[in-house]
Amino acid sequence: MTQQQFSGVDFPRRFRNALGMFATGITVVTTRTPAGEPIGLTVNSFNSVSLDPPLIVWSLSNDLPSRGLFEACEYYAINVLAEDQVELSQRFASRLDDKFAGLDFETGVGGVPLLKGCCARFECRNTQRYEGGDHLVFISEVLSFDREERKPLVYFGGAYRRLAD
Repeated sequence: MTQQQFSGVDFPRRFRNALGMFATGITVVTTRTPAGEPIGLTVNSFNSVSLDPPLIVWSLSNDLPSRGLFEACEYYAINVLAEDQVELSQRFASRLDDKFAGLDFETGVGGVPLLKGCCARFECRNTQRYEGGDHLVFISEVLSFDREERKPLVYFGGAYRRLAD
């Protein structure tokens, strides 16, 4: 194994490629703006923190225009995508103005949008935020959740993947 140096013009790309060797699930985090408009974005930096109390963690780039809206919201949902939901992942990763246009969804606590057909959905209270370099880290209380027996959408090495049987 080759040890990498923490310098050089291509360091950010090399570091990102190394991080890409860790397979993750894909989520869409959804909430509402103060005006009541649904918003969401694709996130793969999601994980559990605690079972008692039930806490989760995710992070959001400081560069995203929606950062302030997620930072200020009271509630949001984490929608864990199933393997047949690549289109949803791409939609919420895009720069579309209205990512919910024509999309059928349910409503959760505080009016947060809940996407249909997901592996799991977590309705959360936005409780703690921490500066983490070029990201804002959210640690939040899970208020409610549901799940379906579906295979998850997986991301590894810069590409969507499927779990083997």
